[in-house]
Amino acid sequence: MPAPQLPAPIDRLITAANNGDTEGFLNAFTADGSVNDWGRVFKGREAIKGWSDNEFIGVQARLAVTAVRADGDETVVTATVGGNGFNGPSDFAFRVVGDAVREMRISG
Repeated sequence: MPAPQLPAPIDRLITAANNGDTEGFLNAFTADGSVNDWGRVFKGREAIKGWSDNEFIGVQARLAVTAVRADGDETVVTATVGGNGFNGPSDFAFRVVGDAVREMRISG
């Protein structure tokens, strides 16, 4: 079965994360981009890098996308997370501006 179609900025972000490419991951965000990890918000490049080093790319998180849906101005990606941190299904809601991600919100 083919992988669900992702908007290009989200695809770049997930591909970079899955490849362990911190720079590519960070470059996928707008300058004022943020990660909201279950209510903990990390805004800006340095804050996102610190979060990722400890909880995402730094623990070899990998996302296997299982579904993609539009929900208003968000794209919600359901993925199975693997790696040396959290493992299991999770939803990632993205807000995109132009060709970059403004927000990645992780939840259920």
